[in-house]
Amino acid sequence: MALDAGAGQPLAKYAAWRRAGDFIFLSGIIPVNPQTATIVRGYDDIPAAAQQLLGRTGEFSTDIKEGPILAQSWYVLESIRTTIESAGGQMSDVFKLVQYFRNLDHFPHYSRVRKQFFPDAPPVSTVVQVSELLPSPDVLIEVEATAWLPQ
Repeated sequence: MALDAGAGQPLAKYAAWRRAGDFIFLSGIIPVNPQTATIVRGYDDIPAAAQQLLGRTGEFSTDIKEGPILAQSWYVLESIRTTIESAGGQMSDVFKLVQYFRNLDHFPHYSRVRKQFFPDAPPVSTVVQVSELLPSPDVLIEVEATAWLPQ
């Protein structure tokens, strides 16, 4: 499902992505809609099809616990997909991800979502826990990507 126009665009004065030869480098993407400056906080902030894909249960105790990281993971990876496609590539061109988490306990949930975007060969990865992410403590994840896309 497509995101709002501008998904993956920076929230400040920096490039969303830059080409260097055959490589595309993406800035870190966080789960914030740049058009509305709102943070993805859970299932209600992503399309219904994505909610179903991620396994929204309708059980408050489960969805309130897993929903924020699953929805943010989907939003960030969908933004990466949209950005890579705007550069002329596809997700299979992404060979490196750097993933920043506020809590490494969220990694297994993110990993489930990542498999949906990289079903064949996952990119090489670096996973880091950080104490805080901009612009708010509600942001649980940031992901930067590198793709090989020959000119």
